[in-house]
Amino acid sequence: MLRHHLKTATYAVAALFFALGFNYGSWASRLPAIKSQLNLDPAQVGFLLLAAGLGAVFSFPVTTAVLQRFGSKKVCLGAGLALPLVLPALAFAPNYGFALAIMAFEGVAHSCLNVAMNAQGVAVELENGKPIMSRLHAVFSLGGLAAALFASLMTGISPDLSLHLCIVAALIWGTVLWASPRLLADRSESTVSGGKRFSLPTGMAVLLGLTALFGTIVEGSMVDWTALYLRNDLNAEQWVAPLGLASFSGAMLLARWFGDGWRVRWGSRKLLLVGSSFAGVGLLLGLAVGGIIPALIAFALVGLGVAAVSPCVYMAAARQGAVALAAVTTMGSIGALMGPPMIGFIAHISSLTWGLALVALGALMIAMLVRKIAWPA
Repeated sequence: MLRHHLKTATYAVAALFFALGFNYGSWASRLPAIKSQLNLDPAQVGFLLLAAGLGAVFSFPVTTAVLQRFGSKKVCLGAGLALPLVLPALAFAPNYGFALAIMAFEGVAHSCLNVAMNAQGVAVELENGKPIMSRLHAVFSLGGLAAALFASLMTGISPDLSLHLCIVAALIWGTVLWASPRLLADRSESTVSGGKRFSLPTGMAVLLGLTALFGTIVEGSMVDWTALYLRNDLNAEQWVAPLGLASFSGAMLLARWFGDGWRVRWGSRKLLLVGSSFAGVGLLLGLAVGGIIPALIAFALVGLGVAAVSPCVYMAAARQGAVALAAVTTMGSIGALMGPPMIGFIAHISSLTWGLALVALGALMIAMLVRKIAWPA
């Protein structure tokens, strides 16, 4: 009976990871339509993304407080139901100011759900006695891929933005309502809901948070900028441009699916040190050599190299307590939401090649940070 309950809880947590990826991928894939509907220029689109990042920044004390007061199970339900409100709101946004406010709300809700579902993932892994965090993050990546494919399908059926995003919102609400009652109950002594009141993270939590920040900056920047780099900087054919994201996402999905076994065999330190070094050096070489094939190989190396960052870091943070877990996952959300517009601003004043070179340096920063972290055995 206990084994069946854990299996059900695992499926429920995986469903939430998929839902968050599906939500993120859905609005991100329709940014061109949102840009056209509100008649925005590229800088205004960048500020839309920045608003989401700022929402994540200021969500940290809120996320910590609600986790400690209500526990991760209830926060998953509340944040999971709040998050899809962003989609129809964006579709019917009457003006740019309203869209900015909605994207700030997206940052808060995204961060809250991200923290709570990772807390649930940690709890399930500890109860099971088997590593699953990497596969859960693989399911998040799968959700983003499914969102892109569904967006392509819906655009082909109807160009109506509101129809697509309202359907996605309904699907996510259904997923959250199914998954939330099947999550593990929070225990008062667990790292999820117990612990001290809100305080700023210190020591090891800061190092883990910075590692998560750079990891999600790299990941988010690859998702948003690989196609544009191939198309605009390397003059690739239109059908070739999406292969940049495909090479990165495919490699990351593969690495995350097998990453739990790699973490057990080699340990987090060695896995992240070798992976992030290959990612940073590989991307720098790909940019220096130039050409479509070297770029595709470099993007795949980045996907393989940084795939384990979030699963390893969040698992280590959970052992530091609720405040550390909230801080680290919030910094991960900040990186994912703020990293891409920062690279866009750099590309605007110089070039996308230089922007991606800074992404490569971010991967090398991960290699430096993981050496300083006392990883759990």
